[in-house]
Amino acid sequence: MQSITEIASRFAQLRVQLDRVILGQERVKTLATTSLLAGGHMLLEGVPGTGKTLLSLAMARLLGCRFRRIQFTPDLMPADLVGANVFNQKAQEFTFRPGPIFTDILLADEINRTPPRTQAALLESMQENAATVDGTRYDISRVFTVFATQNPVEFEGTYPLPEAQRDRFLMKIAIDFPAAEDESRMLESYAAGQRLHDDIVGSLQPSITADELFEARRTVARGVRVEPHIIKYIQELVSKTRNDEAVQIGAGPRASLALLESSRAAAALEGRDFITPDDVKSLVAPVLAHRVTLSPEAEMEGMALEDLLARIFDAVEVPR
Repeated sequence: MQSITEIASRFAQLRVQLDRVILGQERVKTLATTSLLAGGHMLLEGVPGTGKTLLSLAMARLLGCRFRRIQFTPDLMPADLVGANVFNQKAQEFTFRPGPIFTDILLADEINRTPPRTQAALLESMQENAATVDGTRYDISRVFTVFATQNPVEFEGTYPLPEAQRDRFLMKIAIDFPAAEDESRMLESYAAGQRLHDDIVGSLQPSITADELFEARRTVARGVRVEPHIIKYIQELVSKTRNDEAVQIGAGPRASLALLESSRAAAALEGRDFITPDDVKSLVAPVLAHRVTLSPEAEMEGMALEDLLARIFDAVEVPR
């Protein structure tokens, strides 16, 4: 894929197949494909049964990439993720046995069911596409992408992700219950003997290879223009989160970069080589929400994080 137009066309084909599996949830699917093209990891949050794992499996199937899945549990250890040196009796030496993170697409299912020590084992690989074991650094795939699912932190048996790890996710995508008509369509499919998890997912065909995905990301990074007024707009939005009295911890510089890169991807999916303020506006919540912490006073007053972000957004003048 060489041009923005070709990238938009290829991802449109991917989206058509994804629509066969995930009924409705248009915003969720748009954000997921945007995050994938931007080269960022995504955190999918929702109550059990809302299709988080199904979305991840379907997207992995649509990518001609290596895929591994880890079910996070309270007894999962860091070595279960990154691998370990194992003594080879025949060769009388230690050899490295790579863990499941040595793949292209990693589904970290219910990531907040495991303690912070194991969650943190993903930090280096998510940031640097590498893992260090016993002082030796090993490179991971150049398109390494984490699809992490989690239950809301209010659920019993969950461990909130540390701030440093949340910041590594490009977006946090909230998945709500499906609309009534979409749930009816799902029930009709199953009633007719067509299982979305098995039949439809199994019939999906890869729309893009690992090499094509890597080149598409490079093309977007180099080919989508970012005008000075857009840069100023992004900076002001993120800066406002650091100065609001209702905020305890504001978004850092990585949030500004995330908003910029995801806006580029959103523009490319529309077939454009330039960012508009609407691109930025549509991504403020999923990019910033998991990076901002409300003050205890604001929480006691019942303020919602979405309301805070809306207030911040309204306070920043939209460039013409």
